[in-house]
Amino acid sequence: MRVRQVPVPDLGHIDGKAWVDQQRRPYVSDGVAYVPVRDGYACEQVLPRRAPYTGRGFYLVGTIAVLQGTEPTDAETAAIQAWKNPSGILWIRSYRGAERIPDVRVMAGKSGEVCHRELGISYYLDPAQVMFSQGNRSEKIRMMQVTGEGERVADMFAGIGYFTLPVARAGGRVHAMEKNPVAFRYLEKNIAANRLEDRVTAGCGDCRDLLDGRYDRIIMGHFDAPLMLDHAISHTRPGGTIHLHAAGARPPLLPEGVPGSLCEAGTMRRIKKVAPHRWHYVLDVRVR
Repeated sequence: MRVRQVPVPDLGHIDGKAWVDQQRRPYVSDGVAYVPVRDGYACEQVLPRRAPYTGRGFYLVGTIAVLQGTEPTDAETAAIQAWKNPSGILWIRSYRGAERIPDVRVMAGKSGEVCHRELGISYYLDPAQVMFSQGNRSEKIRMMQVTGEGERVADMFAGIGYFTLPVARAGGRVHAMEKNPVAFRYLEKNIAANRLEDRVTAGCGDCRDLLDGRYDRIIMGHFDAPLMLDHAISHTRPGGTIHLHAAGARPPLLPEGVPGSLCEAGTMRRIKKVAPHRWHYVLDVRVR
């Protein structure tokens, strides 16, 4: 790749320059951007073609690389370090308890608070302390699409704001509830960082105790949600929708004991694989 070297602070000064190849992205290293140059213009350097990454799968949360599954080898960790140069590499073995606390080992670098950008939203978190699932992106987009302007929405397991922030950005008035005090601290920070204080009311504690009045829509983004469906039904307006998350080998059904006169099962979606023969599902429950 033919490039010119530009200090990162000066990148704003080259916008619109005729020599810049707008079809290719600059490569940044140690505060210097290597900006692609269009044919017909002089370059300062020719970078060799970079070989594609073929190593183990991972995802980035801010500047931290996260792996799940089996323990990564030294070679796998080194390959990720060479490819992305993250500030840290974490192996998350599992999530513990109802508060979904990561069981984590730092494989390289260090963990700490980062800012992760997704769908135009800033999420502050430390992935070694709280959960962040990349696989829920499509469901976040859908929640933004189905939420009506001014709808009253309850997010019973808000975490750091995974669904709260997109729904509020889409026009919902969100009552966000979170039991984990560390996640709740990030929830409050993320509400403020995205300037959504006028659309979100947050409470720390057991969501069954915090539900207040009736809602047009309730998001139950926890795999234990089916055990608490009766609480959600009693706080949903007739004609409202509950988005029930669950995990299993087969799609969830309405729990036994929930009267059909109160609600009916609607659309079912398979979101992602969470373990061998185990999938994350979301069932839309319509309240009569």
